[in-house]
Amino acid sequence: MDLIKAWRLSPSVSAIPSPFCAAPICVRTFSFQFSTSPYTRPKPLVPIPRGKSRDSDSEPLLESSIVQEVSFDDDDEEEFLDEFEYDEAADGDEYYEEEEEYEEEAGVPYAGDGGAGGGISLAGTWWDKKALAIAKEVTLSFDGELQIYAFRTLVNCTIQVRIENLSKKSGSPSLEDIEAFSATYRAKLDEAELAKSVPDNICLEVSSPGVERIVRIPDDLDRFKERPMYVKYAINDDLNNPAAEGDGVFRLESFDMETKCCTWGLADVKVNRQKAGKGRPLNKKQREWRLSTPFDSLRFVRLHSDI
Repeated sequence: MDLIKAWRLSPSVSAIPSPFCAAPICVRTFSFQFSTSPYTRPKPLVPIPRGKSRDSDSEPLLESSIVQEVSFDDDDEEEFLDEFEYDEAADGDEYYEEEEEYEEEAGVPYAGDGGAGGGISLAGTWWDKKALAIAKEVTLSFDGELQIYAFRTLVNCTIQVRIENLSKKSGSPSLEDIEAFSATYRAKLDEAELAKSVPDNICLEVSSPGVERIVRIPDDLDRFKERPMYVKYAINDDLNNPAAEGDGVFRLESFDMETKCCTWGLADVKVNRQKAGKGRPLNKKQREWRLSTPFDSLRFVRLHSDI
């Protein structure tokens, strides 16, 4: 039986959009080499590393999946890792910088992070304010129906925009909304590139806010009052532990803009029903439980998807 001396794979990986994400206009290519010893026994599937996709949030990120079955001796495992290297044609520094940006995005979102938490986050480049101004100009083309939920620029000439449709109570844009906004914004960016007011070959990513989007306090309370929400809050009456926090999946009972307080009850969702016993509904104690929180004690609030 012939022995395999070397492998060289050169997959071309591009950012894969979610069903609600317009395809980003950028491609990264890399490859690696490794050697194997004669077959001894099968090893688990080893995923081949690939470029990261920048979209995210509140929704799961879809990535290309390329898996190669590889077998080697235990003594060769370290050799495999040591021999792993990217092709010289790829910019190693740029790859790791890109990976670091992705890891930051994949972390816990917070209000105003420019991603799943909404708001605006600029990288501080010479062109990002111009790009934001163009994006705001594009929203005027849709008579105020499509608005920017989140806007972020990255130092590698990438713009990430999340839009919402204000004509819908959920705020979720349709695929047609995303495509229309993306096409209009792309055309405006092309004009700006010719005018040298933004860099050439900007990568544009347009998506929805996500299923478990951040709830802005108090702006979004009335809008999403019928939806279950995950709430993390400060426990202000614990004098022994000022940093104490509580959390849970609640439904909004009421809120008062004058006192700046809201009242919560337990949401009728799977995670709460399981506490009453498998297959049982919420018990009486759970149904009658209430929590009052000042607006400023709410650390983190997002929609909850009971899937």
